[in-house]
Amino acid sequence: MKRLPKRFYDRDAPAVARDLIGCLFVHDGPDGRTAVRLVETEAYRGPQDPGSHGFRGMTARTRTMFGPPGHLYVYFTYGMHWCVNIVCAAPGVCEAVLLRAGEPRDGIDVMRQNRGGISNHRLLASGPARLAQAMGISKSHDGSTLLRGGSFFCAEDGATAALREGEVSQTPRIGLGKGRGDDIPWRYVVPGHPHASRRR
Repeated sequence: MKRLPKRFYDRDAPAVARDLIGCLFVHDGPDGRTAVRLVETEAYRGPQDPGSHGFRGMTARTRTMFGPPGHLYVYFTYGMHWCVNIVCAAPGVCEAVLLRAGEPRDGIDVMRQNRGGISNHRLLASGPARLAQAMGISKSHDGSTLLRGGSFFCAEDGATAALREGEVSQTPRIGLGKGRGDDIPWRYVVPGHPHASRRR
């Protein structure tokens, strides 16, 4: 595995979202290592993007999104789920990539435990809330670094190129209301991948 450097994240969110496909997202947590291979991401771009939490400027909730690239932005949604994003672009620029789905690679028993004992391998991390729960991510991880010294990182390995350079669909994002950027094609997904999320 080769960890992704800071310069990888110091770019606009759509570029980072596209290039994260096929990469490993890893958490060295208290119960051991968990890792998924990313197969679905979404980009969000601050004040130019009505679907972004940072559309109306910085708040206490969104402060991390405006921070340096290569950190996690973790938020609570629907009153019940945590979701995890990777902050990108320059400090002060509000851009981030939502990690929507991944194929479990390491720590599968830990992931199952975190997901309440679920036995269906395909459903372990096939959605943003499932991915965060499977990897033991909560509010305490907001602002965590992906760079050297942190318990989280993204990496490339021998299987990354096959997915990244293969067929990747670019579609409108999921779950945004009409007029909130629901028509912006900043979702990247490996079409037909069994671990991608499903549209309702």
